[in-house]
Amino acid sequence: MSRGILITGNDSAVLRAIEAEAGKRVEQYAAAAIHNRLSGNEGKTYSQTQNEHRQYEDSARINANKKQRILLDWNPGSPVTARTLILAAENRLERITEAILVCNPPSIRYAASEIKFADVEVLVNDHIKSWFFLLKELAINFKEKGDGILALVFPETAGVNSKDDTADLFGAIALSSFRTLAQGLLATASQEPYFTMGFSGVYSGDEDDFAAFIFKHIDEKNRRSSGKLFKFGKGFFR
Repeated sequence: MSRGILITGNDSAVLRAIEAEAGKRVEQYAAAAIHNRLSGNEGKTYSQTQNEHRQYEDSARINANKKQRILLDWNPGSPVTARTLILAAENRLERITEAILVCNPPSIRYAASEIKFADVEVLVNDHIKSWFFLLKELAINFKEKGDGILALVFPETAGVNSKDDTADLFGAIALSSFRTLAQGLLATASQEPYFTMGFSGVYSGDEDDFAAFIFKHIDEKNRRSSGKLFKFGKGFFR
């Protein structure tokens, strides 16, 4: 049976590297991105950021595997569109055998007095609630089938501040939420009929090797890998 790979996450270099690695293994895969609607993108609607992303898809890096990608719409703050995303991926791929969720949140540095209420809403909806909605739908899907691989991908840190930098409150909060969620899912992986794997580390500038590292473990489909967090990067086993 052919593989059905769904890749979702923050629009970033690591997401595109994972897509490229998936393209080496299947004729088609499904992808959906969380677009950055935080400060710097004020006043833009979801559809406008979606259109900008589609324009970006014509870049040289992505164009090589453009025919392989099935680009799906996803409004990450909506539980309804989480379910719709799963159904759309299955309609195009026949089934989802592997779901790779990539949390690589954007950095927003604010002094406490300068925090924008609109950005708080975006942080909670797009970068925190979205993962809970999507994971619920994937868990239901994989449980019904009795199989599947759930891969949770995130950096070791959300960004390093120097002493003079304003703290990256937003990226750090989003990453902390996803990491805690991942740790909980990994801890209970033995109770589920599907595999759950975590992938983290220091990979900035080394995204291609990190993507290959992720797929190496996914391809093996080793039952003993379920529930494990695999570390990548300097100082980690690779």
